[in-house]
Amino acid sequence: MKKNRAFLKWAGGKYPLLDDIRRHLPEGDCLVEPFVGAGSVFLNTDYPRYVLADINSDLINLYNIVKTRTDEFIADARQLFTPQANESEFYYARRNEFNASRDPYQRGLLFIYLNRHCYNGLCRYNLSGEFNVPFGRYRKPYFPEEELYWFAERAQKATFVCESYDVTLNAARAGSVVYCDPPYAPLSATANFTAYHTNSFSLREQQHLAELAARLAQESRIPVLISNHDTALTRQWYQDAVLHVVKARRSISRSINGRSKVDELLALYR
Repeated sequence: MKKNRAFLKWAGGKYPLLDDIRRHLPEGDCLVEPFVGAGSVFLNTDYPRYVLADINSDLINLYNIVKTRTDEFIADARQLFTPQANESEFYYARRNEFNASRDPYQRGLLFIYLNRHCYNGLCRYNLSGEFNVPFGRYRKPYFPEEELYWFAERAQKATFVCESYDVTLNAARAGSVVYCDPPYAPLSATANFTAYHTNSFSLREQQHLAELAARLAQESRIPVLISNHDTALTRQWYQDAVLHVVKARRSISRSINGRSKVDELLALYR
């Protein structure tokens, strides 16, 4: 099956793990994703319906615009992918504009521009809620037109909501299947890269997610699949699930014991 890429760059995107995730995702009439991120799993599965949530309001706003104003949005966004727009001065001016803007459409346009021109496609905000990733210095940022159209087409079966993972999980209905891709647990005390958004995901929340998943599978018969690093801690959290180890395909810089690869876990509650 052909794999479709997301139109956003996203730290921790699930594109490399798609085959493994698809293999372990049960069937159902609706896929619920409390941490949709760039949406690789949504874009590469075929459920009748989707409920896609994220705590990042810019992301959900952008997805709703791409879903409902596709042609107009793509034409307007293309104007921001020119050689002149790929200069640091232009980038920082747009970043300031984005942080000052309260207009959802304008923020959507600037969000995709920033995502494709910023350093490593990171999405990070300071404590005042301002986007603060520096300019990326790419030779020629790619304009993801084809990926935007594919997303828009698939989005017709999806509902996008901005809310916390626990709200999404508690609203899941019978017949649904849940896939959770939380910010990954740190590999060590110093390797905490989870603060992609202003509220970083604590160890307590990681544990709470596992508890909610176990309860959903047990009481509501709703299967839940969670991906995370394979560590002693995640194995403890997911002790009630069936664990599948996925051989790492990603390098993690300066990880524990100098290992460059860390296996991942797929924990299935059903």
